[in-house]
Amino acid sequence: MKIFNPFSLLVFLSFTTISISSHLFSPLDNYLINTGSTLSTTFNNRLFTPEHSSFSTSPHSISITNQNPFPNSPSIYHTARVFTKSTKYTFPVKTKGTHFVRFHFHAFNSSNLDLGHAKFQILVNGYVVLSNFTRFLSDCVKNPRVVEYLIWVDYEKVEIVFVPEKDLNFGFVNAIEVVSAPNDLVLETAQFLSEEGLKSFDDLNKQAFEVVYRVTVGGPKVTPFNDSLPRTWVTDDEFLKSSDGSERFYFGGRINYRVGGASREVGPDNIYNTARLIKSKNDYVPNVNMTWVFPVVGGYKYLVRLHFCDIASISMRLLYFNVYVNGYLALEDFDLSLVTNALASPFYADFVVDGDSSVGALNVSIGPSKSTLAHVVDGMLNAVEVMKLNNTHKSLDGNVCANFVLNSHRSSGNTGILLTLAAAACIVLSLSIVIRRRIVESRETVSWSRLPVNLSEDSVKG
Repeated sequence: MKIFNPFSLLVFLSFTTISISSHLFSPLDNYLINTGSTLSTTFNNRLFTPEHSSFSTSPHSISITNQNPFPNSPSIYHTARVFTKSTKYTFPVKTKGTHFVRFHFHAFNSSNLDLGHAKFQILVNGYVVLSNFTRFLSDCVKNPRVVEYLIWVDYEKVEIVFVPEKDLNFGFVNAIEVVSAPNDLVLETAQFLSEEGLKSFDDLNKQAFEVVYRVTVGGPKVTPFNDSLPRTWVTDDEFLKSSDGSERFYFGGRINYRVGGASREVGPDNIYNTARLIKSKNDYVPNVNMTWVFPVVGGYKYLVRLHFCDIASISMRLLYFNVYVNGYLALEDFDLSLVTNALASPFYADFVVDGDSSVGALNVSIGPSKSTLAHVVDGMLNAVEVMKLNNTHKSLDGNVCANFVLNSHRSSGNTGILLTLAAAACIVLSLSIVIRRRIVESRETVSWSRLPVNLSEDSVKG
C-alpha cells in the first residue's frame, strides 16, 4: 500500500460538530410526489401526494399504469409519468442549503409502453445528475430503484428537467422527492488524500453528490423505517474482501449521541450498534487488515465517510488502530476515545479521494497500529458511505454540462451554432472551476478547523 504520515489528528478537520436534538428531524421542504397518479399513497411511512399543476405544466407527458404489478409491490410503483419532450418540474423551497433529491424508477412493461426502452437525461439546478439511464436499467426492471442525490440550493427553488435522449426516445419517473437535509449533514471541509499528501478540501457542502454506496458494517440491512432521513443501508458482505481475523460485534446497550459526535440524522442507532472488529486472542497483536472494495467510475472525486462507535472496548484509551483510504494512511494510531471522551459514542470522518479510472474501485482498510495493545480490540468500523462529487462540467454522469444537454435537444435551424456555443460554455465553466480550486489550494496547503472536542496540544496523541 502507498502510505504517508499525515501528522497525527490533522484528519479531525472533517469531524462533525452537530448539536444533538431530542426530537426527530423535521424538514422545512418536504415534497413527496407520486408521479403519474391521481391518488395519494403511503410508502415507508411517508405520504406521497399526486402531482400538482404548479410543479409542471408540460403538455408533452402521459401517465401510464402497470396492469400486472408484482405481488405485494408498493402502489407508488404501479404508475409512472412518461416524458416525450423536455419537461421541467419546479419546487419552491423555504430554506437554502443541502437538499435530498431522490428519483424512484421501476421499469415495468405496460400495455402501452415498455419503460425498459427509456433513454433520457436529468438536470437538477444546473447539474447533470443522470445522462445514462441504462446503467440503472438492470436493477429497476425486476426491482424498484431509488437514485439519490445531495444538491446545494442557494436560491428559492429546485428545478428538475427530464430530457429524452432523442426525439423518438422518452423518459419516465415513478416518484420524486425533494427534501431539505439537516444543516450539518455535509460539512464545509474534508480531507483530500493523494500522492502529494494531505490537503484541506474546502466548499465540500457546495458540491453536488450522487450517493453510490451506503453500507452498514457487520450488521443487517437498515431500512428507511429505522432511519430518520429515511435511508437504506445495505450489508457489507459483497464489499468485504479481506476479513481473516475479524469478527462481527453486536451491541445491546444505548448509543451515546453527544455534541461533537454524530447525531441520529448522520447515522441511526442501527448502524452504530453493530461493527466488524479485529481482536487479539493472545499476547500477540494480529497482523491483519479488514478491507472493503467499492467499484466506482473513474474520473470523479469521491467522498468517503467513515462511521465509528466504540461499542466493544471494556474501557477508554485501549483502542488504537490505523485507517487507510485508497491505500493512503488516513488515520494513524487513531484513539477513538480521545475524540468522543466516552464509549459507545459515535462520530464520522470525511475523506475525499480521486476515483482511479485504471482501477475502477476504491478501498477502505482498518488494521492495528504500532500503539495497538494485546488482549483488546485492535480495530473496528461501523459503516461506510461513498458519494460521487460533480466534475468540472458540473456533471455527475458524463463530460457535458447542462447547457449542452438542453441545447443539443432543441429543434432549430441553428443547431450547429447552438451546440458549438454550448460546448464552449462548458469549457469556460470547467476552466474557471479548476483555476478557482488551484488559487484556493495555493493560499493554504493545509488549513485547520475547530476540533470536535476541547483538546489541548498536550493532550493530542502523536
